[in-house]
Amino acid sequence: MSQASKIALALEMIENAESGLRSARQILNEITGGKKSKGKLIETAEGLSKNLKVDEGEESIVEGVFDGQSMLGPDKKSYPVPANYASKSKLIPGDILKLTITPDGSFLYKQIGPAERKRIVGTLTYEDNQYKVIANGKAFGVLLASVTYFHGEVGDKVTIVVPEDEEGEWAAIENILPKEDEIDLDQM
Repeated sequence: MSQASKIALALEMIENAESGLRSARQILNEITGGKKSKGKLIETAEGLSKNLKVDEGEESIVEGVFDGQSMLGPDKKSYPVPANYASKSKLIPGDILKLTITPDGSFLYKQIGPAERKRIVGTLTYEDNQYKVIANGKAFGVLLASVTYFHGEVGDKVTIVVPEDEEGEWAAIENILPKEDEIDLDQM
């Protein structure tokens, strides 16, 4: 076996070992950490204001907490947040939103309190019918709308925005990093 083949085999074995460790950490996180962070979001949502009286011709306003896919209101209801809005606004778990329900039934969202956030780099994966980014030994779910907008592919290096404490199961894609073979230094 050539030296290049041995290096390629060793790199593949390392990738497989790292993948196994990430999966094990994710399972442990789901057992121990996922419920805890969701509980914090519910607690935060319960402390927000609500104006749920829907009278003919009047709009209603509900404040809530984004959980990665929807908004949790103080009434313990889950309100659907359009994936395109969440993706474009780079919403992360813990962001405070204001929902205005218009007299015609339209939902208008506005981010009114961003959560503390940070950026990390990870690898885009696809498992259990869900795109995820593996970063810092944890798998973060990402919205399909973000993956398609950035033309992401499994294996891409991705910059994601996560809560400062990295708790929670969701992240927002900030950008897809160019592959090394796509960078043409002669054009720089």
